Amino acid sequence: MLRISNLTISRGTRRLLEGASLAVHPGHKLGLVGANGSGKSSLFAAIRHELIPDAGSIDVPAAWTIAHVAQETPPVDARAIEFVLDGDRELRAIEQALAAAEANPAHDGAALADLHHRFEAVGGYSARARAAALLAGLGFADARHDDAVASFSGGWRMRLNLAQALMCRSDLLLLDEPTNHLDLDAVLWLEDWLGRYPGTLLLITHDRDFLDGVVDGIVHFNGRKLVSYTGNYAQFERERAQQLALQQATYAKQQRQIAHLQSFVDRFRAKATKAKQAQSRIKALERMELIAAAHVDSPFEFEFAPVASTARQLVLLEDATLAYADRPPVLAHLTWGILAGDRVGLLGPNGAGKSTLLKAIGGTLAPRAGHRRTAQGLRLGYFAQHQVEQLRDEHTPLWHLRQLEPDAREQEHRDYLGGFDFRGEMATSPVGNFSGGERARLTLALIVRQRPNLLLLDEPTNHLDIEMREALTEALQDYDGALVVVAHDRHLLRATTDALWLVADGTVAPFDGDLDDYRDWVLSAARRARADDAKSMAPAPAADRRQQKRDEAAARQRLADARKPLAAKQAALEREMAALTSEKDALDAWLASPDAYTDDARDALKDKVARQGELTWQLARLETEWLEIAEAIERLAGSP
Repeated sequence: MLRISNLTISRGTRRLLEGASLAVHPGHKLGLVGANGSGKSSLFAAIRHELIPDAGSIDVPAAWTIAHVAQETPPVDARAIEFVLDGDRELRAIEQALAAAEANPAHDGAALADLHHRFEAVGGYSARARAAALLAGLGFADARHDDAVASFSGGWRMRLNLAQALMCRSDLLLLDEPTNHLDLDAVLWLEDWLGRYPGTLLLITHDRDFLDGVVDGIVHFNGRKLVSYTGNYAQFERERAQQLALQQATYAKQQRQIAHLQSFVDRFRAKATKAKQAQSRIKALERMELIAAAHVDSPFEFEFAPVASTARQLVLLEDATLAYADRPPVLAHLTWGILAGDRVGLLGPNGAGKSTLLKAIGGTLAPRAGHRRTAQGLRLGYFAQHQVEQLRDEHTPLWHLRQLEPDAREQEHRDYLGGFDFRGEMATSPVGNFSGGERARLTLALIVRQRPNLLLLDEPTNHLDIEMREALTEALQDYDGALVVVAHDRHLLRATTDALWLVADGTVAPFDGDLDDYRDWVLSAARRARADDAKSMAPAPAADRRQQKRDEAAARQRLADARKPLAAKQAALEREMAALTSEKDALDAWLASPDAYTDDARDALKDKVARQGELTWQLARLETEWLEIAEAIERLAGSP
């Protein structure tokens, strides 16, 4: 298993984790959540040995292969499919060895046969089909599989990096915001792929629906610790809310106790007859472990201004042909409009024309033929990646807001920016120093301030954390203007739109169903493609196949027989550890409560502290025994 023990990580002078511990069992899929800057990406860097912890240890089984998504892609001339195949390092090593052996006239026939056997064992004959399936699932057209990596834009290179990481036959997969550069179809495909991934997964993402569809546990970065929860994100959210409610109630009760004790001290500290009692209460105050108030408020708070009544038809594309220079039309002879109060979500595969349609509605792409008609009084708010990129790096959020409202007071602008968490020095810092999420937030703030009656959102949640996504979702629910959204965040689409339209095959038509139906539609198409690929795969060489299969079956049976008693013992240890851990958690909770330190609980406190120490020792012994068995199983798996 992956074991993190008493880990302390700092970035500069800021401590992110302190004495944090976590055990991740093989095959588990965990979502890592917490505020931006809490240490999630730093933990990934430490697991990959790219960051040295200040203290503690991270133990990864020596036999495990770790895969992660590279953050940079050099503009190499390698073909896209070859770049993806490079992700399977063992396959590439065997291919090189085979090429060298076959080029040598005096090669060893037995060694060459062994290399061919290894090549088949790692799925070499199906590797190209696997790579093509990954590219197709992530939205690459078949015609581009042989294009040079350098010919793709930055977002598409990130998809290539993701495909390369998925190509690796890994034991541990580290994914940090994998959905940021994906559209909804690719997100649905990736969610399905990860559901079938047999290894251990650590996933960082702000997409709550994606978390719910993939993970079986949540690790919360909270108070510089790693707190584990069983279940998906929705279950974590419910349990966390219950804990915070209990914490708030306990905090309020403790504050009453403190006030009572302090009142006694203040009244009788100077009186000789009461001095002893006052001193005892002062000590009680010092011993009392302060319970933090539950901080559950989001730092973001904003809303859209009410929309004045306007014409019923806001924008109409009439017999419009939408196309880019020197390219075939994306959509032709399209008549489609937006009415006041419409709340539309656009669905469809990558490249079908969703963003093109938004550009045409927003007036940034003129129809090649046909007309775009707009209502008088139209106030358009358009969020897209090019809007984020148009921010002036050398200027501040306050400067950008002043360009919209030069006559408004600075304090009014500061108060408004505070709702988007641009407070204090952030409001006067150059935008060039901002992260992608901060730039996206500022762009949204500027759009909201313009009081639009038609809002066009093209992937507005990229780089936004969960709290900002929730704030945006709540604001959009109360927004009374017209809304058209393209997003891979299903939670946002569900909560803010009333109608779904499908952009596909050169047409725009109502989608008959909800987002779950759309997911089924996308995945059924992907599964049909996988089945077609499987049928078209070339068969492996047939030389001596029967004996080879018999030998492989015998080897698998010998390994299974040897592992069976070890696995049974390991399972028994896990059950025993689970029972002891449950008991210890209950003890820890009681010892952390004020009830443990009342006079009535004095005898119980002594017994429970002793039992806590005994449980700690027993768990350490059992974990050591579990690790020894795990190492023995790994040695068996690596033996010939």
